[in-house]
Amino acid sequence: MKLIIQIPCFNEEEQLPATLADLPREVPGFDEVEWLIIDDGSTDRTVDVAVENGVDHIVKFTNNKGLAAGFQAGLDACLKLGADVIVNTDADNQYDAGSIPELVRPIVEGTQDMVVGDRQVMTIEHFSFLKKRLQRLGSWVVRQASSTTVPDTTSGFRAYNREAALAIQPVSRFTYTLETLIQAGKLNAAVGHVPIKTNPKTRESRLFPSMGSYVRRNGLSIFRIYSQHQPLRVFWTGAGFFALVALAFFVYFLIDFLSDNGHAGHVQLLIAGAVLFNAAMLLGALGVIGDLLDAQRTLSQRTFERIRRIELQLEVQPSHYHPAQPGTPDPDAATADDPHTRALPYGEDPTTSQEHLHA
Repeated sequence: MKLIIQIPCFNEEEQLPATLADLPREVPGFDEVEWLIIDDGSTDRTVDVAVENGVDHIVKFTNNKGLAAGFQAGLDACLKLGADVIVNTDADNQYDAGSIPELVRPIVEGTQDMVVGDRQVMTIEHFSFLKKRLQRLGSWVVRQASSTTVPDTTSGFRAYNREAALAIQPVSRFTYTLETLIQAGKLNAAVGHVPIKTNPKTRESRLFPSMGSYVRRNGLSIFRIYSQHQPLRVFWTGAGFFALVALAFFVYFLIDFLSDNGHAGHVQLLIAGAVLFNAAMLLGALGVIGDLLDAQRTLSQRTFERIRRIELQLEVQPSHYHPAQPGTPDPDAATADDPHTRALPYGEDPTTSQEHLHA
């Protein structure tokens, strides 16, 4: 079995050496352990540092495309490179790499398809009181939408078996953690969690430069993802609220009308009730439309999974891929024996290659 550990990176030349130094080359249950980084358009020496520190594979974007796009490109490359299990971790060394054997154990034993590392957020010293409470609230919301029991839904320290990696497809441009968990739950994947250790804080978060940014962006992401996957519950709850308020206005107006011998008073209540009733009908319709779109999204996701399986059978090569080390098989090479068609290890100039000079 092959395990590939993938690390999304953006300008991580300072943090990456320590992160890579902690990664294992041997994990119980696996014959091969390889490392892959996804360079999300870095402008520093991230790729060179990765090569110098023994990374096996590189997925390199020409510009910054965001964490979710990098995560998805990494999954695609890992699958096409023959990974049976994929571990995703962060470049800032937030997660203790020593927990990887525990993270993948349920998958090796065949009891889980996806395992999320539980940071036990309430015990992390550098998390503020407000952040801990927001993490707990957000995780509760995602658990309701995903029908899972994962306590730390924003943890990026995760393991996927081949089937789970084939099925998930995040579309959010901001983060993959919440959406992939909901997708896995809706596809009835076996999703588990294990407690993990974390390392001391090494730098400030680049996703959330401030607490206000964290609240705004994470709150909007949770609401957006939850409403996408639970549209009836979201919109019909709003519709029910407006309908009840409209009914209260109508009843009050009717009681006032009858008690005043048919003289219409408080007409503003009748108007407000009508407006709220129309709003309730609109939200109810949006809930039905959202539910239909959610069903269509599930069908599209299953279609995407089938396409992925076909690509693997046809040996379609991963996009944006570069072999990082000499001797690493290059999927872009047409034939292994043809020096004119093979790609060179990352950083080697084809104009100075002896094989190209003699060709």
